[in-house]
Parts: sequence; structure tokens; C-alpha cells
Amino acid sequence: MIVVTKFFIGIDVSKPHFDVALMAVVNHVKQEMETARFDNTASGITLFEKWLKSHRLTFNEDCLVVMENTGIYHRLLWTFCSSRNLPIHIGNAAHIKWSFGIARGKNDKIDSIRLCNYAFKEADELRATAALDPELILLKDLISARTKLLKQKSGISISVKELGNVNGKEHQRLIEKALKNAIDGIVKSIKNLEDQIKKIINGNQYFKQNYKLLISIPGIGHVTAVYLIGCTGNFVGQPSGKELACYAGVAPFEQTSGISIKGRPRVHRMANKELKRLLHMCALSLIQHNQEFRAYYDRKKAEGKHSMSIINAIRNKIALRIAAVIKNQESYKNNYNIAA
Repeated sequence: MIVVTKFFIGIDVSKPHFDVALMAVVNHVKQEMETARFDNTASGITLFEKWLKSHRLTFNEDCLVVMENTGIYHRLLWTFCSSRNLPIHIGNAAHIKWSFGIARGKNDKIDSIRLCNYAFKEADELRATAALDPELILLKDLISARTKLLKQKSGISISVKELGNVNGKEHQRLIEKALKNAIDGIVKSIKNLEDQIKKIINGNQYFKQNYKLLISIPGIGHVTAVYLIGCTGNFVGQPSGKELACYAGVAPFEQTSGISIKGRPRVHRMANKELKRLLHMCALSLIQHNQEFRAYYDRKKAEGKHSMSIINAIRNKIALRIAAVIKNQESYKNNYNIAA
């Protein structure tokens, strides 16, 4: 008789440590689950590997690891799984938690067990996350650092401007002089980060190809194109326009049920807020500078639509165009003038 063994692993990750639940399924029969905790360090990963080998893990497609996306704390485990060809699914934390339904009690060990059961139940539906790409991770970190510095610069500049409204000229001059070096330093750091970002984009043919496709879309500029490459993993899995719009929080969903609930369609509050902000800026630019979208905005406004509803529809259209050019690997073709 042929013995078929599959392994399902749920990992709950935090900054100092990670909890693991391992379940072997032998000929479709679940075995007793094993649990353990390891430090979220290089030495902890080494002990984790020894623990897996002690349970005769096969390190192939007969295994599935599931963990939540924690931002940065799961990177060591992601790197480990990628280097050992261990299939891993890094899922959206909210989506995974909702799949548990009503769950009583919570701690790291319980969460790892729930993730293990989730891996077993959803194994046929879960898509393996692509192997960690060090260059992509570096790009994302550079983008994140640039975003933080831009917010700092904006915060200081706004503060100085507000003080100028209440201070005398001599007082204000001293404040501006005191903060000048800080602002100049931030500007220099932003330029250095931008140079590194451009170097990575131009040095990677896959990044560069998608970057060129993205900036061919009206309204999409350098910053938005680079951010899209980073936050989507260079469009790994080729998300559809609907999926991208949902991720950015610009896809409205109906809010009705029977005769008691009659809410108007709304976008979901859980979204990538930075991507949503960037698409918002793209939409405003299109309304101001693009004939097609200026006409669309004016027409919908005349129909009585709310301004934000129209802007959101434009953000949605941009998301659909982004998905289309990436899927087809062809630059955007503007047919508006031709039709006119």
C-alpha cells in the first residue's frame, strides 16, 4: 500500500517570536497536531528547520505553510521557505481571520492552530506566494522610506507656514533658519532614495517593462508607477482590474438586504490607503488636464452625481486600465480623440 503524507503548517508571527502548528495527514487521515515556539531570529529559524526535519517534513509540494502578512516580521520565514522550496501562502490577515467565523479565545498558539486548520481546509484554493525577491524587497523599503521622508518634509513645511501667520518677521526668520538644515537634509535624502529607486527600475528588465506600460496610462506618473510595482510584487498573479480596485479601496459594494437595509454603495474602509491616495491624485490630474475625463466629470456632475462619487469612478477606471495594460503587455492606446 502506498502511503501518501501531506503536511500543513500554520505560523503566527510576531516581532520577538513565531508560533508553529504542524499537522500531518496520512492517506487523508489527520494526525495529532504538534506545536512549538521559536525566536524570530536567524538562530530561531535554524532550530525551526531542525524541528521540521525531526517530524520528517518532505520540503516539497506535499507541504503548505500559511501565515499572515505582518509587513516585515515574516521576512525571515519567507526567505527560509523560498530557499528550501517550501510552498508558502502569505495571506491577508483580515481575510484569514474572517474565514474563522466566530472564534472565542485568542493567543499566539491558538492562532497558529487556526492557521494550520485553515491551510488544511483551503489547500485546494490557496495560491502559493512567489519566492522572496531581494530586489523587490529593497525597492519596497526604498519606496516606504521615501514616503516617510516626504510626510516629514510636508509636516515641517506646514508647521513653519502656520507659524508665519502668527509670528513677527524677525521671529519667523529665526525659525526658518533653524529648520533649514533639517529640510535641506530631508530633501537630499529623498533625492538619494529616488536615485536608488530609478537604478533598480532601470536595472531590472521586468520592472522596467511594467514601468513603461504604467506611465503610458494618462494620469499615471513616476511615483504611482513605482509604488504599484512595489505593492503588487510587480503584479505577481496578474490581479484583475476588480481585484486591484478592491485592494485600493475604490470599488463600491452594494449595501442592501431585503427591505430593512437600503444603504447606498460604499467603498470598503480596509484598503491600501497610500495607493488610494495616489490614485486620487491621478484622478484629480485627469479631471484638470485630460479632455476625456474632464468631459466625463462635467457630464456626471450635470446628472447630479456627487463630486467624490465621480472621482471614485475615475479612480476605478484607472485601476481597470492598469490591470489591462499589464495583462496584455501593451502600452495604453487612447481612442478618445479618434472616436471624437
